[in-house]
Amino acid sequence: MGIAKRTGSWLVDRVGLDRIYAVLAKHKVPAGATDRKKGWMYVFGAATLVAFLLQVVTGIVLATYYVPAPAEAYDSLIFINERVRFGAVIRGLHFFGASAMVVLVTVHMLQVFLSAAYKFPREVNWLSGVALLLLTMAMAFTGQLLRWDANGVWGVFVASHYAGRVPGIGEALKEFILSGQTVGGATLSRFFGLHVILMPLMIFGIVGLHLYLVFRNGISEPPEPGRKVEPSSYRSWYRSLLERSGRPYFPDAVWREAVAGAVVVGAVVVLAITLGPRGPGAPPDPTFIPAEPKPDWFLLWYYGLIAIKPPELETFVMVYLPLIGIAMLLLLPLLFGKGERSPSRRPWAVVGAVLIVTLFAVLTELGARSPWVMDFETEPLGAAEIGPASAQVIDGAQLFHERGCQYCHTVAGRGGQYGPSLDRVMGRLPPSIVTTRIVQGYGNMPGYRATLTREELSTILIFLHHLEER
Repeated sequence: MGIAKRTGSWLVDRVGLDRIYAVLAKHKVPAGATDRKKGWMYVFGAATLVAFLLQVVTGIVLATYYVPAPAEAYDSLIFINERVRFGAVIRGLHFFGASAMVVLVTVHMLQVFLSAAYKFPREVNWLSGVALLLLTMAMAFTGQLLRWDANGVWGVFVASHYAGRVPGIGEALKEFILSGQTVGGATLSRFFGLHVILMPLMIFGIVGLHLYLVFRNGISEPPEPGRKVEPSSYRSWYRSLLERSGRPYFPDAVWREAVAGAVVVGAVVVLAITLGPRGPGAPPDPTFIPAEPKPDWFLLWYYGLIAIKPPELETFVMVYLPLIGIAMLLLLPLLFGKGERSPSRRPWAVVGAVLIVTLFAVLTELGARSPWVMDFETEPLGAAEIGPASAQVIDGAQLFHERGCQYCHTVAGRGGQYGPSLDRVMGRLPPSIVTTRIVQGYGNMPGYRATLTREELSTILIFLHHLEER
């Protein structure tokens, strides 16, 4: 005991733990933050931080085994799953930790929105929270590609397709996402760097700013009907509130955050052990889509949008609508920085939150159960559909199916409905236009410059000519 006591005293003196404790003990929070019932509404931020730290720890472990190279990434994940001791559990912790982080940061944002804790003087707290929400979703998205399976590769392809429509910077953004013109080794390397280095550092920095602002501006008091936020008097009123009834953050409030963090870790551990890791699924092949691609659950809402969008409004729904949503989040504290905070006096906020949650649930369900753009079950054309034909025409029909063209376009009554029928395309359009659209893309159609050889392109064009001449 003497050695332990001397060691503890040495650490306290050298590290300054006594000063840290004094700061935490002196920092007061509104009494509502320590209330037996209301106090639990203040734990979601700390729980999100715990989920992020869990991601950092498991991510570091996985990075010591993962090989970010196209020829080895897939096999390295199989190796982690099957050969590394507790490797499958660690991958499960990382996957379900990501899900927990997405859920918790979303719930935290909704709680702050409903209680209007974004109002003066906490506007920047909200803006930094929006940045953390977007970075969390970006981390989840980049993590999918690192599985280097068919779903991850095709998901990045879809994302880059719509990113290319962002006004002004679309093409540059698309090229940045792909690290070129198509998904390949450079894409994997870039996503690995973003996921493992840049984004975590950005999250650490913004979390630091967020915590600093929490200590500087204080934790918002529980809203009460009729108590309005007035910038000219709020700071002095808040200081007097803490002097009258404030409670020390440590230990009165922090123990709830510790319990919430333990619950998060426990739930993630149970899910990781019982359900295991996510994937990897089918090995990737950017030139061929073997099955219907599905992203992780927290991105299914975007695929739900793809399923319901009117064709004539595709760019607005898939590009401008999410951008408008982000702009509204950023403008919220700047436009509504004072006034009532109580949800009972802000019915529009309650209705808006209910609509957002409902829309997310509906779109997620649509994205999960319905084919979103293509008919992946369509069979290759046979002799009955093609008719008498040369070997080149038959080869063209096979390529038309293998390269995914038939998933979107109907030919001879077979194929997808996403794009127009191509039965008479060579009669409707000059051959040069058809060739250009295949190579460079057109409208919703991606370009196939990087995935079709000159000979394959020529063979497909011969097949399309045959369809016109039947």
